[in-house]
Amino acid sequence: MAILLGGLAMFGPFSIDTIFPAFPAMGAALGADKVAMQQTISVYLAAYALMSVVHGPLSDAIGRRKVILGGLAVFTLASVGCALARDMGTLLAFRALQGLSAGVGLIVGRAVIRDVLHGEDAQRLMSQVSMIFSVAPAIAPVIGGWILGWSRWPAIFWFLVLFSAVLLLATWRVLPETHPVEARLPLVPRQLLRDYIGIFLNPRFQRLAAASAFNFGALFLYIASAPAFVLDLLKLSEQQFAWFFVPTIGGMAVGAWLSGRSAGRVGGARLIAIGFAASALAMVYNLGYNLLVDVPRVPWAVLPMSLNAFGIALVFPVITLAILDMFPRQRGSASSLQAFTSLVLNALIAGVLSPLISDSGMTLVLTATAFLAVGWGFWRWEVAAMARVPSLPRSPDGM
Repeated sequence: MAILLGGLAMFGPFSIDTIFPAFPAMGAALGADKVAMQQTISVYLAAYALMSVVHGPLSDAIGRRKVILGGLAVFTLASVGCALARDMGTLLAFRALQGLSAGVGLIVGRAVIRDVLHGEDAQRLMSQVSMIFSVAPAIAPVIGGWILGWSRWPAIFWFLVLFSAVLLLATWRVLPETHPVEARLPLVPRQLLRDYIGIFLNPRFQRLAAASAFNFGALFLYIASAPAFVLDLLKLSEQQFAWFFVPTIGGMAVGAWLSGRSAGRVGGARLIAIGFAASALAMVYNLGYNLLVDVPRVPWAVLPMSLNAFGIALVFPVITLAILDMFPRQRGSASSLQAFTSLVLNALIAGVLSPLISDSGMTLVLTATAFLAVGWGFWRWEVAAMARVPSLPRSPDGM
């Protein structure tokens, strides 16, 4: 289950990171500049965010398995369209279609975990899936660089076709339906809207979702800016994206492993505090490094990303399970709305913020530090709010 759910969560990041090394070649072939190429990420994320509010409630109504299979089928066809695109408009249209379907693995997969496991076991599986998922951003640009070394950029999208087709077959053969018919909710638009409003207006959901979104945004800023950071600031080649992604995702994998090992031993609130502390230390190092050097160099320039990713991996599973436990009959909807919150922020980062500030290492780290501070502020607000209502039921992880 962990391997399959991890694989399902991977094909979303693969859609973003695999094409990073091909940005210069794609721009030259399609007549697109740096800002236009960045829209291949923002369009994808905007569509991903828009559809993310549908995946969860749809799985609450018709079952998890059908939604995942349908999403994989659409993603496979969209990847074919990207591979055959010969102009920027066509590419952006099929990138949007990829985004509309890519969220099923991550969003519905979270609900699957909570369907079958509870408490410490759920945290362990969520951490295992996070570990597998974290491999994707590390190996995706490396694979993209290798493919670009022996073929043209459309071959990267043909790789995505193959990857999603294999996942479709594996899901069809292996994944059981975890949401029984008797537990399903009717797919009534008015009721769905009422549920969403109720979840979104829940103050605790707002605090937790914002803390998670801004915390990850500090790292996603660098991920979205990877072409500029790696090629322009670090002066590396298209085949050297591993210098950035391997340490970063290595930190995330270690954090996810530690989160799983800590389940039942360390309280969720304490893990979150440790995670934010690790990310803060990373920002202090990054600020100091950028003040001391004029030209960033590996490995020193990427070490803070590794520590930041480690901290994020400690925070994310605990907050996600806390959100899902708040709405036991609407886990799909809660997962969708949490994803939507993060994705809207990520789309703004990729499409608006990154092109404006990615030409300077100092502006990158200052903006990332601001995101981390906002995320930490929402978390401290949550701690203070929970301290005022000691009688509120807690989930088994201490949240």
